[in-house]
Amino acid sequence: MMIIRLMLLAILLCASTSRAAIGPLLEPPLLRPSVESGELPPIDQRLPDTPYVDTLLDNQPDLSPGEYGGRIRLLMGSGKDVRQLVVYGYARLIGFNNRMELVPDILDSFDVFENRRFTFHLRPGHRWSDGTPFTSEDFRYFWDDIAMNPELSPFGPPAAMIVDGHPPVFEVLDRYTVRYTWPTPNPEFLLALAGPSPLYIYRPAHYLKQFHAKYADPELLAQRVIEAKIKKKEWTGLHQRQDHQYKFDNPELPTLQPWIPATPLPSEHFVFQRNPYYHRIDSQGRQLPYLDEVDIDIASSKLIPAKTGAGESDLQGRYLEMSNYTFLREAAKRGSFDVRLWSSSRGSRVAIYPNLNANDDTWRPLLRDVRFRRALSLAINRHEINQVIYFGLALEGANTLIPDSPLYKPEYRSAWSHFNLDEANRLLDELGLTERDARGVRLLRDGRPAEIIIQSAGESTEETDVLELIRDSWMDAGIKLHVKPTEREIFRNRIFAGDALMSVWYGLENGLATANMTPAELAPTSQQQLQWPKWGKHYETGQETPPELPEAQQLLDLYDQWRHANDTQEKQAIWDDMLRINADQVFSIGTVTEVKQPIVVNKRLRNVPEKALWNWEPNAFFGRFRPDRFWLEPDATRSSVGEK
Repeated sequence: MMIIRLMLLAILLCASTSRAAIGPLLEPPLLRPSVESGELPPIDQRLPDTPYVDTLLDNQPDLSPGEYGGRIRLLMGSGKDVRQLVVYGYARLIGFNNRMELVPDILDSFDVFENRRFTFHLRPGHRWSDGTPFTSEDFRYFWDDIAMNPELSPFGPPAAMIVDGHPPVFEVLDRYTVRYTWPTPNPEFLLALAGPSPLYIYRPAHYLKQFHAKYADPELLAQRVIEAKIKKKEWTGLHQRQDHQYKFDNPELPTLQPWIPATPLPSEHFVFQRNPYYHRIDSQGRQLPYLDEVDIDIASSKLIPAKTGAGESDLQGRYLEMSNYTFLREAAKRGSFDVRLWSSSRGSRVAIYPNLNANDDTWRPLLRDVRFRRALSLAINRHEINQVIYFGLALEGANTLIPDSPLYKPEYRSAWSHFNLDEANRLLDELGLTERDARGVRLLRDGRPAEIIIQSAGESTEETDVLELIRDSWMDAGIKLHVKPTEREIFRNRIFAGDALMSVWYGLENGLATANMTPAELAPTSQQQLQWPKWGKHYETGQETPPELPEAQQLLDLYDQWRHANDTQEKQAIWDDMLRINADQVFSIGTVTEVKQPIVVNKRLRNVPEKALWNWEPNAFFGRFRPDRFWLEPDATRSSVGEK
C-alpha cells in the first residue's frame, strides 16, 4: 500500500509529462543566438523526455504563467552567502509541494517500501547544466568513489545515511534507476533530500573524475594539485575544493539548479545565469526559470536595510528585521518596491535554554527540577515583550509548533507561559530558595546569590532587547540575570563543555511540522541542542552520559518509536506525546513566535506570495515558493531592472 500511495503521488502531484503532450516549446530569447550559432541545441533537445510541468501556475489564483527575461538583484552580507541561491533555487531530488507533501522534483518518481527501501527513477534525457546526461552513474560515483572512499570520507557516508550503525546497500538497477536499502527504517532520508541544505547523494561524475586519483592521469593530477596550491599537496584537497555543490562557488562545477554561478570567488558582485538544461517548464511551453539572471551584491549586513530602502535590491528578506519596517515603508512610497509582512515560523523567536548538563553541582539539580524551569517561564512578561519589541503583532507563548502546523495544540503554547509572578515566587519558595540578599536576590543552598549568566552569540540587538525585559521581571522573582555575549564558536563550546548555565537562541527550527517530519528536535538526539548537549552527544557517539531524567529518556524512546512507525496516525500520536512532554517539562523557555518579517519585492516582480512563512526549514526561505516561477512584468520606462 505504501508503494501504491507514493506512486499515485508521483502521478498526481509531480506533474511529469511527456514533451509531446505539452505543445510548442518556446525558446528563451536570451538563448536564441547560442542555439542559432550551434553552441546550444534547441530547447526540445535540452529538456528531459518527461520534464516537470509546473501546473500550479495555472491552478492557483495568486500565480500565473510568466514571461521570459530580466534580472533581479539581491543583497548578501558575505561572499559565502552565494549558497543562498541553492537554498532559494530549491531544485531537489524530492521536495515539498504547496501542501507540505514530499513529491518528486529532479526525480521522475520514487518508490518506498517499509521506509527502508527507496527506489529512485530519474528523468531520461535530463542533463547537467553543461549538457552532459544526468544518470545513475552520478549516484554510483558519489557512493563508491566519495562516500565509501576513506581518503575523501574518512568518517564514512553522511550521518543521514547511517541507520542503527548501518549504511545502505546501494544498487544501480539501470541507467535511470538506483536503489538504497537499509535493514531498518530510515524515515528521515527523504526529508534530508528535501532540506534547505540538501543531502547530496549524486555528483557530476564526468567533471569530478578529472580530480580523482582512481580516474585521472597521475602526472596531470599532481600538476593540477600544484597549480591549485593545495595544502599538503594531496589530490583529495583539490577534489573537495572543486566539489562545492551547496557552497555554489565553483562556476565550472555542473549543476541542476535553475541558475548557474558565473563569477568565481573572491568578488563583491556575483552573477547567476539561467540553466539552459533546467528540467522544469510551464504549461505554455516556456522553460523555467523565467528570469535570465540573478545578481548578488555583497554589502555589510548592517547596511543592507538602508541599501534595500534605496532600491538596490529587488527581492530581500535576509538581513531585514521588524525594526526596519517603518523605514522601509516610508522608502517604498518613493521607490519601486513594496514591503510585505511574512511571519517567521520557528517555535519561538527568542528562547532560553537551561543547560541540564551544567557542571556546577549546586545549579545542575536546580536546573533539572521542573519547578525551577516552570517558575522562570512564569516570570516572563511575554505580553510586554510583544508590545514593546514586536508592535503587538507576535504570538505569545511557549516554544512549540505554530498554529499553521496540523499538529498544533493551543494548550501546549499556553503551558506555563502566562505571566504569573505570584506562582513563580511560590514555586521558588517551594524549592527552598527562601533567603534573599540585600538586593532581593535569592540565595542558593551553598549561600551564593541566584545569579544566572546567559550565554549569547551576541548577533542580534533584538535578542538583547528581549533579555533586558526578562531581566526586570526575573529580578521581581529574586533571580538576577546577566548576559554574556561571545563569538558563536566560543558560545557553543562553553555550552557543550557544561560551563554555561543557560543560553539564548531561536526556538524550534521547524514550527510548521507534520506527522511525517522528524521530531528529533524534541528529544536529546544531538550535541547541538543547547538544553542537553551531553545527552545529545551520547545519542550521536556513545560518549558522555545517557539521559538522567526519566522524561528525557521517554522522549528518546518515543523518537525511536516514530522512526519505526509506518502509519501516519501512529506518528501523529507520537508527535503529540513528545510535544506534551516538552510543554509540561519546559525544557526550553519560549517567548513569542510568528514575528513579522519584512519582505521587499520589486513592484514588477510577479508570483511572489503576498503572505507566507519565512523560515529555514521546511520552506528554505523563498525556496519552496519556487523563485524559478518569479517573473518581471515588462516596463519600457525602466532600465535598472530587467535589462542587461
